[in-house]
Amino acid sequence: MHCSACVMKLEGLEDDLPGVKRAEASYQKQSMLVEYDDSKVSEEEIRKAIDELGYTVEDL
Repeated sequence: MHCSACVMKLEGLEDDLPGVKRAEASYQKQSMLVEYDDSKVSEEEIRKAIDELGYTVEDL
């Protein structure tokens, strides 16, 4: 993430992907928390959507 606009872009996944209940990104922490219903969307689909936005997913 480069700026607060990146945070807004990533948090938009909540509206763009059915099944994403909450998407909370932090510019300061350079991290993102996603709460989702795995019966409606998979982790792989979320990772792909983040990748398509131009960001890289790293596991902690």
